[in-house]
Amino acid sequence: MRLNQYIAACGLCSRREADRLIREGQVLVDGIPASLGMSLEGGEKVTVKGRVLSSRAEPVVVAWYKPVGVTCTERDPHAGKVIGDVFRFPVRLTYAGRLDRDSEGLLLMTNDGPLIDAMMRAANGHEKEYIVRVKRRISDAELHRLETGIFLKELEKKTRPCRVERLGERTFRIILTQGLNRQIRRMCRTLGHDVVLLKRVRVLNVQLGAMKPGQQRRIEGEELEELYELSGCRRSAVPPRIPAQERSVSRDLQRKRKVKES
Repeated sequence: MRLNQYIAACGLCSRREADRLIREGQVLVDGIPASLGMSLEGGEKVTVKGRVLSSRAEPVVVAWYKPVGVTCTERDPHAGKVIGDVFRFPVRLTYAGRLDRDSEGLLLMTNDGPLIDAMMRAANGHEKEYIVRVKRRISDAELHRLETGIFLKELEKKTRPCRVERLGERTFRIILTQGLNRQIRRMCRTLGHDVVLLKRVRVLNVQLGAMKPGQQRRIEGEELEELYELSGCRRSAVPPRIPAQERSVSRDLQRKRKVKES
């Protein structure tokens, strides 16, 4: 496994951020400054900014309702609010897929680097479902154009065919299998429509449901297994250490499951 992938899989940061830390000399492998692109054979001691990374815990995946106004980044001096300002969890988690600042809804947060990679790889064609409202009535012909694909001049790409369902005069449901930058807003703008609400309500099998802005829930059991299966990702064997409080909760859940099974 490449070093930057291992660091990301431990939930410490993204691969890009890991590369930055490596360039700055803040990553040591067996006490020696690491180099960009290096691979691990297994068993090495990896230290990042003085912290020894551990790989002895199960992956964590959380469904979070991202509110409007929060930027999907960990650091941005120009952003009013970033994820770290409003999202809290005992384990450090990173977003698997983005939502732009003015959009809201389901965001998956995890410490499993391979799952993040699988979710963000456009070629995998994972389904993402949104509810969209525009300023004025949108016609059936325009909805059909959205469904069959629209050429976006600024990106020089045509969007993939998708599924669209009318919900009202100005509201519709759209299910995408790609994630171009601000794709839905660009598609609507090409047709002369301004988006006033954009909410993601599903990613693969995970539903937003009745959650409210800022709420979160941990994904477990069959739902988690199905998420990994649909994403095409095997559950990671190298996530980071979970704090004692979180481990005790996990042990309690395991004991309850054993009682039920018996």
